[in-house]
Amino acid sequence: MTQTFEYNKLFTLQSGETLPGFHLAYTTHGKLNAAGDNVVWIFHALTANSNPVEWWPGLTGEGKYFDPERYFIICVNKPGSPYGSISPISKNPLTGQPYYHSFPVFTIRDMVHTYQHLREALGITKIFVGLGGSTGGMQLLEWAIEEPALFEHIVPIATNAVLSPWGIAFNSSQRMAIEADSSWLEKRPDAGQKGLAAARSIALLSYRHYNGYAITQRRDKAFVPLSDDTVFAADNYQRYQGLKLVNRFNAISYYRLTQSMDSHDTGYQRGGVPAALARIKARTLVIGICSDVLYPFAEQEYLRDHIPGAELLGISSEFGHDGFLLEYEKIETALKKFIDDKKSSHLKIVNG
Repeated sequence: MTQTFEYNKLFTLQSGETLPGFHLAYTTHGKLNAAGDNVVWIFHALTANSNPVEWWPGLTGEGKYFDPERYFIICVNKPGSPYGSISPISKNPLTGQPYYHSFPVFTIRDMVHTYQHLREALGITKIFVGLGGSTGGMQLLEWAIEEPALFEHIVPIATNAVLSPWGIAFNSSQRMAIEADSSWLEKRPDAGQKGLAAARSIALLSYRHYNGYAITQRRDKAFVPLSDDTVFAADNYQRYQGLKLVNRFNAISYYRLTQSMDSHDTGYQRGGVPAALARIKARTLVIGICSDVLYPFAEQEYLRDHIPGAELLGISSEFGHDGFLLEYEKIETALKKFIDDKKSSHLKIVNG
């Protein structure tokens, strides 16, 4: 069930900018039990929505590991995303017009601060499992540092403690593609769409892996081309994925959310990253994708080395960063050992 949480008090961002309030779209599955100890809070990645049953069906839903019959599952559409929460296409109550380009950057920490207000409104005092991949993992780590006693287990996947210069460079390149669109600065919801398509193509090169393209987009693979100029499968795939995102997302939201990712630094104003990660009290299973070129496995090893008692699982996959969405059977096996059996797995490489 998807609902909207309204916060009608002043809310100050890390930048110092103050908003008259905010709203969050969130989806729940299952019911909070009497003890209040069955909460699973899932954090979505860059362009997903608040319903993990749609984008992570291998792990969530009826009969899956996170089954609503057993857990109270909640996922929030993060601020800046156009799927129901406050975003550039929301109406600014001070002007009566959409924010568009005036929409401020919500840092990862700002996002967590909005979730805290929702958690309090829902009467949640304990989260049994927090789970998130990519930028979802960034939000999870921030919250586990901000409120160390809140989480019993956390599972950050294919993520890091601070966004690297490499990650910022990928984001910057995508924003440059959007800026190159002549319609980018126009005040309308479909501004910058061609730029967004190009940005998505750049992003895919960081999400996938050389081997994955060799498997799924072979030179001899038959396909229906999008245009007469499109000859090869990989070319067609990049263009198709760009158009697919354009049809469901917003360029200004995408631009702002990449800036949100750039802000990610768990050590900011906390005495540095090691000191920040040392504050985490939850049982922690860090999962990395060994072929990830965007957030390399060394970044998950760093989390293991600096979060007290953390365990680390490395998953072998041909699909790079996106393996966190595709290798759900391996992730489920790891969750069963970590949460249900409570066995230490430490570092394992799961083949094929």
